[in-house]
Formats: sequence, structure tokens, C-alpha cells
Amino acid sequence: METDCTSNDSGAAGAITPLPSGTRLLHIGPHKTGTTALQGALFAAKDTLPEHGVAFPATSRHPMEAVLAACARPAMIGDPRPADRHWNRLLEQVHATGRSTSVISSEFFADAESEATIARIVEQLGGGRAHVLVTLRPLTRVMPSQWQQYVQNGLRTGYEDWLDHMLRRAPYEKPTPSFWRRHRHDRLVERWARVLGPDRVTVVVVDDSDRDGLLRTFESLLGLPENLLRPAPDTANRSLTLAETEMLRNLNKEFRGNGLPDELYSQLVRNGAVMHMKNSCKPSPGDVRICTPAWAVEAAAGIGAEMAGRITAMGVRVLGDPELLSAVPKPAAAETPAAPRIAPEVAAQALYGVLAAAAAAPVRHTAAAKARTVHQTTSKELVRVLGHRCLKRLGRR
Repeated sequence: METDCTSNDSGAAGAITPLPSGTRLLHIGPHKTGTTALQGALFAAKDTLPEHGVAFPATSRHPMEAVLAACARPAMIGDPRPADRHWNRLLEQVHATGRSTSVISSEFFADAESEATIARIVEQLGGGRAHVLVTLRPLTRVMPSQWQQYVQNGLRTGYEDWLDHMLRRAPYEKPTPSFWRRHRHDRLVERWARVLGPDRVTVVVVDDSDRDGLLRTFESLLGLPENLLRPAPDTANRSLTLAETEMLRNLNKEFRGNGLPDELYSQLVRNGAVMHMKNSCKPSPGDVRICTPAWAVEAAAGIGAEMAGRITAMGVRVLGDPELLSAVPKPAAAETPAAPRIAPEVAAQALYGVLAAAAAAPVRHTAAAKARTVHQTTSKELVRVLGHRCLKRLGRR
């Protein structure tokens, strides 16, 4: 689950100096550093922010399609290719904010590969008015969360095997080349600082012991009243348990092994089974969590210390304690780990999600079905629709 942060600063008496009025604050993530929690809070306060000279110009919590298009990155597996019109629309919304301070937040900005791409994005968003903010958490926290997110996008590699590739097998690019582009945090900060200059880059180090710290830090940076930004719960963003992730990973193997189309994965698996399971099932204290082995924790902490040292030497503004990036979490009490088992109700909800997604898919010449979302269909209607389709297919045969 993505949570929050604390903040120290170089301002008087430890106070955070707000950004200049009219700044276009570009929050680039990276992934799994509190981005979803922050985006939800900003979007929930969207109508109140203008009273304080701040705008959140996006029309959705996260303008993912727009940012993927800007960074020339592919969409999630099976989703439509990002179009330039999405980015152009976001630019129009940003420019319409006039002289207000505006906030654009997407972790996919961290996927921008070249300085030329970064320079173009910065220039289009306002040039000299742009200021970049990077939120960071320790790799030891990021790695399990990022792995299960990759599995939700089709990854078939087990956690320890994935860690082995990321930490032990040079050039550390397979099977997920985006991981170190996002999470070699010193190089990420350096790429953006080269374009904007270090005085226009702020790094916030997330402290997971302070759940609302990130929101308070953003309020200070934007000159907002305290507690204006409030957590906006999002069950669809919760992390999967080990059993849920392993169930999905094995499904990914079957899916790929049988050559099914990517569009089907997007519709039935990610936006069907997984989304419905997340919304309907809350992990219990007894569920087995994703556990990082000691060797990987030590390796990640060492990389974190190296990154923290390089970032603090760059001259960028750092809020929070950089030493947190190399902190080693306390080991859990020694006991034999339980085998991950998927609860029957969780499996049932995942299966129902697939059925709901199939029933809600657009049907030719059926306007009502096109307007229907996945989870707005009753069980009785699902059975009727699916039965009708099966009969039609049998009739064709």
C-alpha cells in the first residue's frame, strides 16, 4: 500500500519555504512512493484549491494516458496506445490555470528516458515556471510492492527470481527494464536536475512512520492551510497478498502459454478479476505478505546509501531524512512462514470479476451494454447475457 512521509527543511525553525506563486509543480513519482495517495487527496480537494491560488488541472485523479504519450512510453498490457491528444488536452488544462500555482502528478514521468524528452515536457508545461518534485522511499519498501505491480501487468517471474535478476545479474535489465530507470533514484534526480537546474528540483524522503506527513509537506510547499489535503481511500490501489499475487502470476503463465491476445488480459484479468478482487476483499492479518529475503534487503540498503549520498551532493533541495533510504527494516519474529493460500471467497470474487468484465464488454448494436461498467451488472443479468452469448456461438457452430 502506498503511504506517506515526513519533512525537514532548510527554512527558518525547520519550516518549509513555499514555492513561488505561479509555479507549475511537476510531481514525477517514481512509482510506489505515495503517488496514488497524494493524487487522490489533491483530486478530492480540486474544487477547494483555487481559493488558495492553487489548481489541479487534470480531469482525473491520474492523467496516465497523457503522461505516457508525453514520455513516448507504451500503455499497460492490452490497453490502447497513448495518443498525443491526451497530452495536448492536459497542456490546455494546465495553461488555462493562468498565473495560479498548478500541480501535475504522475509517477510515469519517471519513465522519461532522455534529457531531450524531459526538456520538451518542461518547456511545454511552462519552462521557467516549472519545478520538479521527486518523492522517494527505501528500496527495501519499494521492491515487493513494485514486483506485485509488475505481476498485475503480466509478469510471470517469481519474487526471489526477480530479485536475483534485479540485484545480481548484470546488466540488471531483465525481466523488467523499467525498474532501475524508475528506482535508481540518484540517476532519476540527476536527469531532471540537468535540465531544470538543481535549484528547481525538490526531493521529499518518505517516512512511513508518519502516515500523513506527505500531505502536510505538499500543503507547506503549495502554501495551503494545514489539513486541507485529506487521505482519499482507494481500495483498488491496495497491494496484493502473496497468495493473490501467486495466483495471478500462475494465471499469467497460462495466459501467455496459450497465446491469448493482450486486449483480453486488460479487459478480463487486470480490469476484471484483479480489480474486482481488490475492491471486494480486504486482506486479513493472517494473510501471508510478500517477504524480501535478507540478502536482498542488505543489497537494497547498500544501494540506498549510495543513492542518498549522491542526491545530497547534487545541490537539490531535500526534505526529510536521506538516511531513511538506506534503513534496514527490523526482521520479523523468527517462525516458519505459512504457505500462501488463496481464500475461497477471494478466488470467487476474482472469478466473478472475469464474468462481470465479459458481460459488460460492448456488444454490437447494443447501446445499453456500451454504457454499462463492469460492476454495475446484476448476477441474474450476467447469467442471462452469458447464456445468450453461449447459445449464439453454439448456433454458429
